[in-house]
Amino acid sequence: MQDNKKRVVVGLSGGVDSSVAASLLVDQGYEVIGLFMKNWHDESVTLSNECPWMEDSTDAMLVAQKLGIPFQAIDLSEDYKERIVDYMFAEYKAGRTPNPDILCNREIKFDIFLKTALKLKADYVATGHYCQKATVEVDGKPMYRLLAGADPNKDQSYFLCQLNQEQLAKALFPIGHLQKSEVRTIAANLDLVTAGKKDSQGLCFIGKVRLPDFLQQQLKPKKGKVIAVPESAPRYQKNSIPAGMEADAYDQELLEDTCLVPPYSENEGAVVGEHNGAHYFTIGQRKGLNIGGTGKPLFVIATDTQENIIYTGLGEDHPGLLRYGLFVPTPDIHWIRPDKALQVGETAEYLARIRYRQPLSKARLYRKESGLYVRFDEAQRGIAAGQFVAWYEGDEAIGSGTIA
Repeated sequence: MQDNKKRVVVGLSGGVDSSVAASLLVDQGYEVIGLFMKNWHDESVTLSNECPWMEDSTDAMLVAQKLGIPFQAIDLSEDYKERIVDYMFAEYKAGRTPNPDILCNREIKFDIFLKTALKLKADYVATGHYCQKATVEVDGKPMYRLLAGADPNKDQSYFLCQLNQEQLAKALFPIGHLQKSEVRTIAANLDLVTAGKKDSQGLCFIGKVRLPDFLQQQLKPKKGKVIAVPESAPRYQKNSIPAGMEADAYDQELLEDTCLVPPYSENEGAVVGEHNGAHYFTIGQRKGLNIGGTGKPLFVIATDTQENIIYTGLGEDHPGLLRYGLFVPTPDIHWIRPDKALQVGETAEYLARIRYRQPLSKARLYRKESGLYVRFDEAQRGIAAGQFVAWYEGDEAIGSGTIA
């Protein structure tokens, strides 16, 4: 037993992962309290059979009863709307691709929820995330490490890449050392109501949302041009990477050429159709364009929400979909491990990813006065402004940033 008199508030979502997390903590002798977070009231934008909050709340309560722990539901919908939903609308309106799950962890679960738990005199908060935490001593003080989950198919460290040391100090991840199949077996053996429940798909604690319907609440449809940019466009010729060139040899101009994308213009391609609003589309998207007769499928390579234009490329290997680098402005750089923060002029090699479950790729980070350039060894597909890039040292998440 560890910390057997410590109080832990568990975020019971009504799913199997948080249910087993709570059970394991009870077994370890913690004083456990279950809290369900209600973050959304508007049923009109959720699919009726996908993660309805009332069913989830009931399941969470039944799990708490089964485990013999106190339970309550808290309404965080006002904070959620302000910090997550309004953020999503603003990002899509600006033609960026937000990741609400990462923000939900930073702003809701490990901020609002954490503060609520501390008011209940909790020592820790726990979630059902598939990640792990460890401690290392740096300059005589504990430094908390965010590690990948043991199940490579479920590792959720990317979703927690914006957490800081203060948040990690109070966090427990009880199932991070388990495989998903082991979690379900534990739940079945305990006869928990959530044992066979399928994983929720969609926004953090909302459920599966019809994104166009959701966005149309504030972002109205507006007809615009779809322009196809050919592979022979001049911009793709100058952006080729000199073979065998050492990463350290890149000067500022070369870094900008490979990490920053100049805005597209109408004269770079031909109009091939129309759309209902550039703010409904994201880079790399294929579905929803409804344009036929092109031979290869069309993919979105850029959006201009000011002029309401979508730029597309033919085929999944179109150079507009592939980039060797990205840029994170200084205010958007976040170090989970502040002791490893790069100073201006420094570079370091890490492994990095730009989306959940994406295999890690070798990358070199360049810290400049204006921000952080991340240069990959291999071209990455579908890099979009507003996404988060996270960098790792082995299985430890070191830092992250919002892509410009």
